[in-house]
Amino acid sequence: MDPNTAVTTNVAVALIGLAGCIVLLLFLIAKWKWHVFLALLLPILLFGILPGVQRNNFIDAFETGFGKTLGSIGIVIVLGSIIAEALRHTGGVQVITRSMVRLVGTKRMPFALTLSGFVLGIAIFSDVAYVILNPLVHSSAHAMGVGIGTMSIGLVGALQLTHAIVPPTPGPLAAAALVGADIGKTIIFGSVACLGGALTGWFFGQFIAGPRLKTPPDAEFEDTGTLGDDQTEGLPSTLSSYAPIAVPVALISAQSAGNLFLEEGTFLREVLGFVGWPVVALSVGLWLAFRNIGPDEDKTGTKNRWVKDGLKTSAMILVVTGLGGSLSEILKGTPAVGAVADVFGSYGLPAILLPFVIGIIGNLLTGSTTVGVITAASLSAPMLGDLNLSPEAAMLSGASGSVIIKYVNSSYFWVCTSLSKMEVKEALLGFGGVTLVGGLASFAVVWLMWSAGLV
Repeated sequence: MDPNTAVTTNVAVALIGLAGCIVLLLFLIAKWKWHVFLALLLPILLFGILPGVQRNNFIDAFETGFGKTLGSIGIVIVLGSIIAEALRHTGGVQVITRSMVRLVGTKRMPFALTLSGFVLGIAIFSDVAYVILNPLVHSSAHAMGVGIGTMSIGLVGALQLTHAIVPPTPGPLAAAALVGADIGKTIIFGSVACLGGALTGWFFGQFIAGPRLKTPPDAEFEDTGTLGDDQTEGLPSTLSSYAPIAVPVALISAQSAGNLFLEEGTFLREVLGFVGWPVVALSVGLWLAFRNIGPDEDKTGTKNRWVKDGLKTSAMILVVTGLGGSLSEILKGTPAVGAVADVFGSYGLPAILLPFVIGIIGNLLTGSTTVGVITAASLSAPMLGDLNLSPEAAMLSGASGSVIIKYVNSSYFWVCTSLSKMEVKEALLGFGGVTLVGGLASFAVVWLMWSAGLV
């Protein structure tokens, strides 16, 4: 470490600053209910006044980390948020769910909803998706003669998993940028991990927790029908509904495949490198989403409204991501990174556990998946070299941890609980249980892929 550019060369100061940042951040959010932006900013600023910290280098690291992180990912987060608004308002969510019902059959509605959650969580926030699908959950439970737990648990788990783990959802997209992960690889291997977690969650809801929960579906939705019906008036086609999600994911993944299999400098690799650049890929997805605006709508007004709402949604994620980048850059200029890595080496602990545990703690105390995944990425990023851990493995591990515990301090928990009409004790078993088993299963898949050298 170069003393001329180091934030501090004092190991004790660095470790105290690191521990203080974590404890104060989580305390401010969990105890005093501060907004995560202020709760993250204050500990970072207090780090800068510790004795032994070189103030000029601290300021340089703060500004460099903030600007570098948002410069690489800011526009992409905004584009992803606007696409989510489009899917929400055009009926794309319902069309995607209907396609899953047709795929597996109306008699397997819990499985169809789980698969729908797996797809929809990539594009839109999990609580928004559940609000949209809630009438279908109740009406399908009536049609099949099962409790609301059996019908909803797999969906709740799958939505949360891909929301936390698979880009271009803003949270994992930000985390991938913080650790420097290849977004295409993260999409591919994150999807594999989430599929394992989602299927485990479906099994848990269908055969373990669901039959034990007694809450019936709401009578209000008894005669509203299911998405197995052929009511398609006013909705986009199946292809048009999937395109804003599938095309960007395919382009980004193709870029990663080109980097892996094509020689540098070839024309095809350069083309794939540009169209698979997330800014271009998400812009294509946004154009496809705009094409789903109905012919009778004010197209200009609708587009502007989606952009405005998307900017509002992404604002918090942008500033928190930027501050996460600042904290990461500051920690890189301290000996705290090496000290933590030495602890893992001394006790023979698998490096893959560190971001996973940080993700669990961040989510456990704050209730926020986004805070959990960004915190895990921010604190893990400076340590990757010392831990001999790839950026992709670190990001996927931390993201898996960020969904492990969803309970009464999670807004998503309360959205699902209130709409399903469950009592809290039943929701803790069903919804808290499915995120636990789903997160553990996803992490197990990540660990296997890491052990095999895939990530």
